[in-house]
Formats: sequence, C-alpha cells, structure tokens
Amino acid sequence: MNSTYLYGANVQANGIRQHYLRYGGGDAAVAGGAPRQALILVPGITSPAITWGFVAERLGRHFDTYVLDVRGRGLSSTGAELEYGIDTCADDLIAFIDALKLENVILAGHSMGARFAIRAKTRGAKGVSKLVLIDPPVSGPGRREYPSKLPWYVDSIRDCTLGADIETMRGYCASWSDDQLQLRAEWLHTCFTPAIVQAFEEFHSVDIHQDLPDIEVPTLLMCAGKGGVIQEEDKTEIQNLMPNIRITLAEHAGHMIPWDDYEGFFEAFEDFLGHPL
Repeated sequence: MNSTYLYGANVQANGIRQHYLRYGGGDAAVAGGAPRQALILVPGITSPAITWGFVAERLGRHFDTYVLDVRGRGLSSTGAELEYGIDTCADDLIAFIDALKLENVILAGHSMGARFAIRAKTRGAKGVSKLVLIDPPVSGPGRREYPSKLPWYVDSIRDCTLGADIETMRGYCASWSDDQLQLRAEWLHTCFTPAIVQAFEEFHSVDIHQDLPDIEVPTLLMCAGKGGVIQEEDKTEIQNLMPNIRITLAEHAGHMIPWDDYEGFFEAFEDFLGHPL
C-alpha cells in the first residue's frame, strides 16, 4: 500500500517552533465525499513524532493526521530557556490547533501526551470534538507511583547522546523490532533531559483527575492490559468522574501499546472514531 506520509513542517505557536509530521491530508476525501477529519497525535514522554510514524501511516488512511514533536523533543524548540510544565505544553496544543485553523479535531495522546490533551481541553482548547487517552499515567499526589522509573529515561537518553546502536536500545526495550530500536537510537538524543525530568516529576505532583469532570466531549480511554499503568480501581474512579467515558482494553499490550500489539491497538479504538481502523 502507498504511504500516507505527506511532509514534515514547522509552525510558530505559543511562542515556539512546533514541528509536526502530516499524514493523509484533508484535501483527499474519504468515502462519501467528505474531507478527512483532523486528528492530532501527541506522543509520550520520550517519543519524538517520527517514532509514531508507523501508527500515523494507518491513521492517515482515514484522517488528516498530525503527529507533534512536543517541546523539548524531536525538531521542536528546546533548551534551558523554555518552560516544560503541563500547563505550558497544554497551551502549545491549543496554539497549534489555532495556528493551523483546525476544526472538529480528534485530540489523541499517549501517556504524557494524554495528560497534556486533558489539560488542553480544560484550559479552553477550541475545535476539539473528541479525546482519545491512550494509557495515561494516573499517578499524582497521594497516589500510586508511576511504574516506570526516571533512570530508565535519563540513562537511555545519555547513551543515545553519546552514540548508541540497536543493541544498546535493546537493553531498554527488549521486545521492540530492529526498525523501532533503530529509530529510537537515532532520535532519543533529541529529548532534552530537563524536560523529561520535569514531565516525569509532574506525573507525581500534578493530579490530572481534577480535570476529568470538566471534559464534556466524547472521550475514549484505552488501557494496556499488561502495562500496569491503569488498574481496575483506576478505571472505576475515572468512570465515576466521567460517567460517559468509554473504556477499552488492548489486552495483549504493555504501556507502549502499538509497539507490543499493533493490530490490537487499532482494534481497541472499536468504533469510537467512526471508521474501522
């Protein structure tokens, strides 16, 4: 099948350069003649946009898909002079949507990206019609710790900054394919360590649950069956906070769901997006 990749580009939004990859496009109509709906994918804590390209390729068959480099990662603005807190990164998403004049947007985030998507919606993001929250951390003040530990991120970034190969990365992500390990070895050095440290610390200092009752758009929570991030008691609490949320399970996947079970990841969307994926 032909690639749905169109191009990479940069936009000035919220005072920084935001880099993104675009798949599918909006001009090519889907079945029935309607233009493709926009979908913005916000990756997790150490995932530059390019590492989600294999997912965006399929999403691009159905949606005008934008994969973002979150500030401090990939080709977006980075450096010690920038802020990296959740509110600032949420405002980046709001400004990105506004700068590209997108409407009727599906805002999908994985892990950290899901927390940013939640906060963007409660901080007034316009034009967002649906949220997809892919295994977001549910840690916070007084809550169970996030299962991954900070040295796993910091050490792997250090190794890639020095120059790492597939075998080095295999020590961190033993189940990944060689292609995915190669991408990580190539791009992980673009993750600015202070930005990663702040995001990880905010997994524990910021309670995103307080935002959930204010979410009014249809929302899907996708949980990893083997990830250990979201447990049954967490699902119950979230359902109580958002009675209309839909919760699905990628039964055979860990936290990095599409890496662990590519088909299972798309199956876990069920019919939420309006298209079988």
